[in-house]
Amino acid sequence: MSLPADPAAHRAGWHWDSVYPALAKLNLFLHVVGRRNDGYHLLQTLFRFIDHGDSLRFSPRRDGKLHLVKPLPGVPPEADLCLRAARLLRDVSGCRKGVDIHVEKRLPMGGGLGGGSSDAATVLLALNHLWRLYLPRQRLQALGLSLGADVPVFLFGRNAFAEGVGEILHGIDLPPAWYVVLEPPISIPTADIFSAPELRRNTPPIPSSRNISWSPGFGRNDLEPVAVRHFPVLAEYLAWLSHFGAARMTGSGACIFAEFPTHEAAQAVIDVLPTGMRGWLAEGLTAHPLRTLATD
Repeated sequence: MSLPADPAAHRAGWHWDSVYPALAKLNLFLHVVGRRNDGYHLLQTLFRFIDHGDSLRFSPRRDGKLHLVKPLPGVPPEADLCLRAARLLRDVSGCRKGVDIHVEKRLPMGGGLGGGSSDAATVLLALNHLWRLYLPRQRLQALGLSLGADVPVFLFGRNAFAEGVGEILHGIDLPPAWYVVLEPPISIPTADIFSAPELRRNTPPIPSSRNISWSPGFGRNDLEPVAVRHFPVLAEYLAWLSHFGAARMTGSGACIFAEFPTHEAAQAVIDVLPTGMRGWLAEGLTAHPLRTLATD
């Protein structure tokens, strides 16, 4: 299906038959600096995109239906973030077009890599372009926040220092790096970690993103001790990866990562991965490849 001319999108080459990436993110650190009166936690975190994630394709429908071709097991349609994102975009725009959404999942659920949020952001970006709605980036980020606190950063499209509940984003340049990511055999519900009484909620805030000079080991993940206490297998994965670098949990878990300066250094760790321990490597990116689909 050919589309009318759109110079920016034409240069990017994004069409109905394209494969749209939904990348993983890592929280290089994650501090809980307070709590709002409504119960939401105030955070400071450093998001980095990595070159590993899910893939989405979109096919137009003539009947106006929104359809997920391969639903996630155990996730009802009304709760699926891809369908919720498509429905929200139609509701706010008045569009009544239909679409088949094909999702190839690679990111684990409950892994702290932002898989569901990234999928939702890719749906918003892709359909905003394919349906020719052209809502600006800030509008998409506001819509994304209503779907989940991690969605806006994928729409923002740059590595970012984040504040608030994760929606106040400051673009930040990070040095080239490679990451080893381990996938423990568990899925961690985010709400369980944030609701734990023992969670530290008073880490002193970093005054400004200008005060961040990132290197492995900077800061910490305040959610990690809680997750390890409730899911002891995490300690095994952290201990093993710590032999090779500064190992840390991303998000509310369960995935563990460490940063390395080169592909060769990261590959050397993957090469000695113990039998039964799942892991992979990915390159750190400077920007999300779909950033060009929205205008500032």
